[in-house]
Amino acid sequence: MSLEKSEKLYERAKTLLPGGVSSPVRAIEPYPFYTASASGSMITDVDGNEYIDYCMAYGPKILGHAHPRIKAAIMEQLEKGWLYGTPTELEVNLAGKIAGFYPSIDMLRFVSTGTEATMSALRLARGFTGKNKFIKIEGGFHGAHEAVLVKAGSGATTLGKPDSLGIPRDFTKYTLQVPFNDIEAMTSLIESNSDELAAVIMEPVMGNIGPILPEGNYLKEVRKVTQENDVLLIFDEVITGFRLAMGGAQEFFGVTPDMTTLGKIIGGGMPIGVFGGRREIIEMIAPSGGVYQAGTFSGNPASAAAGIAVLDVLKKENVHRTLNAKGDEVRARLSDLVSDMALDYNVCGIASMFKIFFGDAPSNYQEVLKCDKEGYFEFFHRMLKSGVFLPPSQFETNFLSFAHSDSDIDRTLEAYGANLK
Repeated sequence: MSLEKSEKLYERAKTLLPGGVSSPVRAIEPYPFYTASASGSMITDVDGNEYIDYCMAYGPKILGHAHPRIKAAIMEQLEKGWLYGTPTELEVNLAGKIAGFYPSIDMLRFVSTGTEATMSALRLARGFTGKNKFIKIEGGFHGAHEAVLVKAGSGATTLGKPDSLGIPRDFTKYTLQVPFNDIEAMTSLIESNSDELAAVIMEPVMGNIGPILPEGNYLKEVRKVTQENDVLLIFDEVITGFRLAMGGAQEFFGVTPDMTTLGKIIGGGMPIGVFGGRREIIEMIAPSGGVYQAGTFSGNPASAAAGIAVLDVLKKENVHRTLNAKGDEVRARLSDLVSDMALDYNVCGIASMFKIFFGDAPSNYQEVLKCDKEGYFEFFHRMLKSGVFLPPSQFETNFLSFAHSDSDIDRTLEAYGANLK
């Protein structure tokens, strides 16, 4: 496999972009491959190498790359213009579709990214409650804004300390953390801070260190203790929204939060984000209320057109039934493979998300850290040489798409068998 063109591009990129990339997750040592095109389940680099893609742009491409229905919707909108700075019928229609699938969402605001959605949701939670503190799950990722870039601790509950240079300590002093799947720690922290606590924000399935699933009735117990203490519950479903089911993780697990953030899939591969929730909360957003939020590209018509198309395909073709069954098959076959090879690894996942952890199956962030990260990265490179592109970290989820064929999966399992040895 030649990567000569990618290597040269990286050398040039390093002189123009910090680390040679536009996002840290793309910085693959010794250098990343550079994509030329993608279609269906396949991604092709500038050197002409083809890979079966299980990164899928880190989640948005649930229907695969360059899906014809989404492409047609975008092209049709481009003929009419792609940015107006005015309201459009498209955003109203897309909002109606989203609200129809999420009983937790009476009203919503469009933004351009998942980061913007979580940042705005937390500002709104503080404005609505008049309180400043919030709880996040240790290791949970909610974008790259100041309040959520918090170092992970090692105790049952940890106070926030900035996880990046350039963030004053005051930005994170109201950010508290607890381990995932520890309802006792969550309950204790909520009850001891209820007078100052605006919200709990959490991924119902930990996607950026996993997937790690909620155990037993954990989510329902979190819902119960937040309600008992008058604390808002925000489900960050930027990854799980429309991934687990049409109504996301909250439909899948039967838990209704006060607010929800969405992104990735709802844009069909175009930039988008959403935060929504109960009417009395969302009506506090400007111009109807005193919590300010604005954006030039919010409700972008090209993104809205793509979003309508992807939701229509997901619903009309009952994609989740087929795709989730495919996920069950992949996880079962991988588990059999690991067992047959007597490896001390574990297969985890849900719906169309899956991952092999190089160690024990984790239930929280501290347990993920015990996995063999270096061993996984070596495995990633072996898989890449075999024509299979996985996320290049033990801390990222693999995604199946509707475009992955039985042949793709068979080839992938063969590659796993060869490269896990």
